[in-house]
Amino acid sequence: MLELGDRIAVTKDGVRREGVLMPSVSGHIVIKMDSGYNAGFERERSEAELVAKGKALKVPPPPPLRRQEGLPKVSILSTGGTIASKVDYRTGAVTSQFSAEDIISSIPELLEIANYEGKVIYNILSENMKAEYWQKLARAVGSEIEKGAGGVVVTHGTDTMTYTAAALSFMIKTPVPIVLVGSQRSSDRPSSDAAMNAISAAAVATSDIAEVTVVMHGSTSDDFCLVHRGTRVRKMHTSRRDAFRSINQQAIAKVDYPSREIEILGEHRSRGEVPLEVNEGLEPRCALVKYFPGAKPDLFEHYISSGYKGIVLEGTGLGHVASDWVETIKFATDAGVPVVITSQCIRGRICDRVYDTGRDILAVGGIEGEDMLPEVALVKLMWSLANAPSVEEAKALMKTPLAGEISSSTPTTV
Repeated sequence: MLELGDRIAVTKDGVRREGVLMPSVSGHIVIKMDSGYNAGFERERSEAELVAKGKALKVPPPPPLRRQEGLPKVSILSTGGTIASKVDYRTGAVTSQFSAEDIISSIPELLEIANYEGKVIYNILSENMKAEYWQKLARAVGSEIEKGAGGVVVTHGTDTMTYTAAALSFMIKTPVPIVLVGSQRSSDRPSSDAAMNAISAAAVATSDIAEVTVVMHGSTSDDFCLVHRGTRVRKMHTSRRDAFRSINQQAIAKVDYPSREIEILGEHRSRGEVPLEVNEGLEPRCALVKYFPGAKPDLFEHYISSGYKGIVLEGTGLGHVASDWVETIKFATDAGVPVVITSQCIRGRICDRVYDTGRDILAVGGIEGEDMLPEVALVKLMWSLANAPSVEEAKALMKTPLAGEISSSTPTTV
């Protein structure tokens, strides 16, 4: 029988990986590999075998949360990121933190900032995120604010964090900060960013920045974190600690470490400026299609025939595709399926009025995505189709700034 702390080998689809068996609250097999990264495997699709017996381990329950008079109340909601998981390779001891109590026991400096409540909303690898999970999370965030939370921290895996941030930005009008945070490197690694990111996120959760934001390392050193608007941020590197960057606008703020002082860099909505409003409706049958040279327009026909309700097209440069796509875009829009045009370029904005193909796209009903990131446009389209009374009104919403995702002019320096 395999036990926590054992060194095991897991084989899936012919690929064999070794590591230390870690706790899991999802039912998956989770191992800590020699590289320092965690890997999770579905039990029914994987084979596990013992490599070397480890010392039998029991993971003690975390200590109860201590509360201090005069500190603000912050809720920590976990979605399954391993922001505070670690293995002690000398003793083989394994801990894996998911709840507020777990995270705080690993990062006790958090107790200097606020009093905490928290819960595990779900425990998944972030690539398994989907619309129904965003909706569940939005309801949970709204509930915490209704119960008096002065800020909410959402721990999240980094790979799809920007999609979740965009979803919450459209679903929730918030009077308090909602902060998403994760870590590129787990807590047992000397170069981990977990503690600094979590401490900075808690500081932002008690600040005046009442928006949905992402807080992550701002440089490769342990000197500051950046506060990114939830509809303007993208993960720009697979593994660097400063992977997250604001696109088409500067970051909202900078959090100095370790002082936790916040320097405001851009405009933001202030605490208490709007009442809480949660509109969790999403239309999941929307697609993001990437154009490439030689791509055939029958991709669109597949989505339309499969019952999809909206499509975001990631075109070239200013928002172009080959001329033989125009008739298929018309077919989609005539069928009541909005087609939003975005760009494969990281920065800048769409302008389909410069060249003939762009003008043709607009003539058949294509919607310019302005300076929205393609993934943000996708989430916004899902939200607009579910919340607007008609498709035409959903199209109008796609051209309207709702959560800072569209600006009147796009800077050239960020």
